[in-house]
Amino acid sequence: MGKPRRSQVFGLSFLFFSFLSSLSTSSFALSDAEASYLSQRQLLTLPENGELPDGFEFQVQINLKFDNSRLRRAYIALQAWKKAMYSDPKNITNNWVGPNVCGYSGVFCAQALDDPKIKVVAGVDLNHADIAGYLPAELGLMSDLALFHINSNRFCGIIPNSFSELTLMHEFDVSNNRFVGPFPNVTLSWSSVRYIDIRFNNFEGQIPPELFEMKLDALFLNNNRFTSTIPETIGQSTVSVVTFANNKFKGCIPHSIGKMENLDEIIFMNNDLGGCFPLEVGSLKNLTVFDASFNSFVGALPQELSNLIGVNVLDISHNKLTGVLPENICKLPSLSNFSFSQNYFNGAANACVPTSRKDIVLDDTGNCLGDRPNQKLGNECEAVLSHPIDCSKDKCGGGSSPKPPVKAPPKPQPKPPVHSPPPQVLSPPPPVYSPPPQPVRSPPPPPVQSPPPPVHSPPPPPVQSPPPPVRSPPPPVYSPPPPVQSPPPPVLSPPPPVSFPPPPVQSPPPPVLSPPPPVSFPPPPVQSPPPVYSPHPPVQSQPPPTSPPVVALTLPPTKKVVLPPNLGFQYSSPPPPMFPGY
Repeated sequence: MGKPRRSQVFGLSFLFFSFLSSLSTSSFALSDAEASYLSQRQLLTLPENGELPDGFEFQVQINLKFDNSRLRRAYIALQAWKKAMYSDPKNITNNWVGPNVCGYSGVFCAQALDDPKIKVVAGVDLNHADIAGYLPAELGLMSDLALFHINSNRFCGIIPNSFSELTLMHEFDVSNNRFVGPFPNVTLSWSSVRYIDIRFNNFEGQIPPELFEMKLDALFLNNNRFTSTIPETIGQSTVSVVTFANNKFKGCIPHSIGKMENLDEIIFMNNDLGGCFPLEVGSLKNLTVFDASFNSFVGALPQELSNLIGVNVLDISHNKLTGVLPENICKLPSLSNFSFSQNYFNGAANACVPTSRKDIVLDDTGNCLGDRPNQKLGNECEAVLSHPIDCSKDKCGGGSSPKPPVKAPPKPQPKPPVHSPPPQVLSPPPPVYSPPPQPVRSPPPPPVQSPPPPVHSPPPPPVQSPPPPVRSPPPPVYSPPPPVQSPPPPVLSPPPPVSFPPPPVQSPPPPVLSPPPPVSFPPPPVQSPPPVYSPHPPVQSQPPPTSPPVVALTLPPTKKVVLPPNLGFQYSSPPPPMFPGY
């Protein structure tokens, strides 16, 4: 059930060999035709629903001896994956032969969390290997896997549903590849995951609201093809860094953003977001980087932005903002870079004039500031400034999202009966009651819609195989990312099922704005690689061959769990090819 027809597979063998000859030993991007071919190969091999049938591993005949059944399952998975790789220019998988899977390049073992007497595969790190291929469903057999890093390769197709079996997953990095399809919902089934990086791929559609209800430290969604609004559940997110850049998110920035207590950096750059900025942005006291450039935001800047006492980089350029720039925003104590260029501001306090400041980088070009150089033409300014936006009435601006209904005033009590003067009759006339006034009802306020913000962050850093410590220099960025230790050869398996931290692996991103504090997950502390931030113009979804920056990741403290000991060496994952954006 769910097995591909052999005739179909063999029927493509000739195509495969002709295609294989086109994959040079040197690194280069796959063409659309090559990516399509690999995706079709994957679909032919996937079982029904993308999930492996029960007892699948027992159907595979292997004449090799293994220390335990879990290593046997890992062998089946890794051999299936090796067959799904059509180009390995660096010969990373040359030693993927025989039963000693713990000795395979890029594969790390550790003691099992539920049985310290046995060794299991706890991590896979093939960052920057430049391998072309797809992910087979058999990878779901490695149920002890806590770390999966394959950034900066040429993997195509989808993330198989069988990955839902990897319940101990702690760090998931598939950035800078050619994956397609909707957001990989298999990630929602991982209760221990803390780091998700899917940037620089071709994922599309909507972002599930449940994603922001997970206990994540870092989330990178930039440089894909997402088109939804940003869910209101973003206010429940525990992330310190989140990037939406270079997608097609639309609507407003949700009012719930003000509840993101751990937020350090957020990037909305180059999307279709609009409306006024919500006042709740001013509640982000720990924020150091806020980039909403290259969108369609309108109206005046809310005074609440002057509460961002920790913000270091503020970029609102290339929007349709109007009004006067307040002095207290330009004088924020930590501000070092403020770009408000290419808007329609028609006034600015002295503190916002670039020539008056040497302690800060200011960019006011392309506005309607008549006394400043390089401004818009008068008729261009008049077309926008003659139609001012009242943000108090804008569905994106104003107060907190759903406004409470306005209560109607209490109904007045009926007046006591009035007796008309008695005529010359013995009995008085009946009492006359005046009708009570109609209650006044004020119309309910217009509903507030929550919009999705854009972000953009660079692809993740690649990791090199074991022993020799190799660190590829990340591109200059705002603040340096913290290194992470990689798993040891003698190996211990990821932490207890509850929080299963991957073997210490270092996917260090390039320097970032704010140095992220180390996060201590089970014993050997493992930190999710911090993203790098560098404000640039919009970029395309597919990353070119250079390492992009990553956003700084400030990870919140977590429960300590027993992690596998250090294997005695460390490796760093240089960031994927650099894009002119994030």
